Amino acid sequence: MRAVIQRVSQAAVSINEREVGRIDHGLLILLGVHETDTQTDVDYLIKKIAQMRIFEDEQGKMNLSIEDVKGALLSISQFTLFADTKKGNRPSFIAAARPETAIPLYEAFNEGLRQRGITVETGEFGADMAVSLVNDGPVTIIIDSQNK
Repeated sequence: MRAVIQRVSQAAVSINEREVGRIDHGLLILLGVHETDTQTDVDYLIKKIAQMRIFEDEQGKMNLSIEDVKGALLSISQFTLFADTKKGNRPSFIAAARPETAIPLYEAFNEGLRQRGITVETGEFGADMAVSLVNDGPVTIIIDSQNK
């Protein structure tokens, strides 16, 4: 699994000009599922993201997690994170998991974060979404569960 994590002061997602998810202070997660990913990858990312200290403490140091600051999370599925651009000019997405594999893992990821007490808003898997955000910092981090 691959996650692009952005610390945000606000983020929202719309489908057909209708807002379906919105958060204030927290994290926007773009999540890609690889064809070989399993629940082990989900569990790794849940723990890593929930405990990652990328929010500032009283001294202005990045020392607090999303759990510490009681922030929210906007989770967006994004198969294009597994684009292969080695050949030609048209990316290949063959490494991205098919929906029958990706959807249960994406939903398990979101539910696992909710079970940790984090508010999770989502887009809609496979939909054409418009995502807006205000990146706070900016802080953007990429995690790949295959590089642990």
